[in-house]
Amino acid sequence: MHTKADKRDFLAISPKIGRGFPCYVQPLDKDINDVFNPAKNKCYGFGKATRWILKDKGEVVGRIAAFINDQYKNFGTEYPTGGIGFFECIDSQAAADMLFDQAAGWLRTRGMDAMDGPINFGDRERWWGLMVEGFNDEPIYGMAFNPPYYQKLFENYGFKNFYNQFYFAMLITDQLPEKYIERHARFKSKKDYSARHIDLNNIEKHAEDFATVYNAAWSQHNEGKTITKEDMIRNFNEMKPIIDEEIIWFAYYKDEPIAMWINIPDLNEYFKHFNGKFGLLEKLRFLWMKKKNVCERFTGIAFGVVPKYQALGIDAFMITEGSINIQKKRSYEKYEMGWTGDWNPRMLNIYKALGGKLSRRLITYRYIFDDRHPFDRHPVIDYSIPEQEVKGESGDDKLSS
Repeated sequence: MHTKADKRDFLAISPKIGRGFPCYVQPLDKDINDVFNPAKNKCYGFGKATRWILKDKGEVVGRIAAFINDQYKNFGTEYPTGGIGFFECIDSQAAADMLFDQAAGWLRTRGMDAMDGPINFGDRERWWGLMVEGFNDEPIYGMAFNPPYYQKLFENYGFKNFYNQFYFAMLITDQLPEKYIERHARFKSKKDYSARHIDLNNIEKHAEDFATVYNAAWSQHNEGKTITKEDMIRNFNEMKPIIDEEIIWFAYYKDEPIAMWINIPDLNEYFKHFNGKFGLLEKLRFLWMKKKNVCERFTGIAFGVVPKYQALGIDAFMITEGSINIQKKRSYEKYEMGWTGDWNPRMLNIYKALGGKLSRRLITYRYIFDDRHPFDRHPVIDYSIPEQEVKGESGDDKLSS
């Protein structure tokens, strides 16, 4: 796929199919194009990607992309696994099979033994998984959304459920569980602990706070993910037009950052009006809509607690402090939490304990190319902290049960 016309067709098939479904929201063309732009996507530094469109009598009837990412974790399997994504197709198994065959052939000739999908050539926060439940609500920004019949196209080809992805949501008016209120009161009475939202006038400090918590919290995942203060200064500055200070929170112990709860307004509340474009007129309209507070929901994009504080209840303290402020302002009606896999029971329990209701289910599938490897589902990952490490800096053992 090399010509400008091919690239336009790759974008055009999504709204062509999606507009037949009332809750479809067209992604921004720029966001899709950036995935396949080596100058924009850091994954090209350790991977490669390609894409195809499928035509029938000159009409585009499908598309698919395939990628190899040297940093993609196989989670319990040792064989090399590639990825597919950005799949769109008419309701035709024959057409879908041609697309899957094309991607599988490309991956096999490059040494892959399996393919996962649909996934993104990039972070898991965007376009990851196939929606199988939750079609009656508009997707949040970056969430995969597809016609229900895609499930049979994948499963009839032979893809198997590698893991489920669960989304949870709650109304702003929902009351937090009593356990959260109790833990909040306990930390509130300790002068060394505090929770506060960011201040855009002090962006460099918050960028450093984010990097500190992120690098500590994600180190236990063994995914090799780190981020620098400079990276976050650049990211926060890029995000400034969409940031709402009141929904980004940090917790501190003696001014040391120990937890973060990062949220943004759901950009699809704006982008659904733009038909994939984000030029000057759309940007001006975005600013006008933002001023008018038309966005009714916000969504989580990052949550983390420094490991030695994870069993103390600092997450409940920070979330409750933020929720008191958010409920008082009533700028939003709904909170959409980011997804977590069925392999992460700890995060699932946090969502449920918070009072979240299951709103959608997506599936990340795996297709193994031959019988050399047995199929195994994604293993459960234990992110809990060993008992001997659970101790507060104040000297209190087990500040919360």
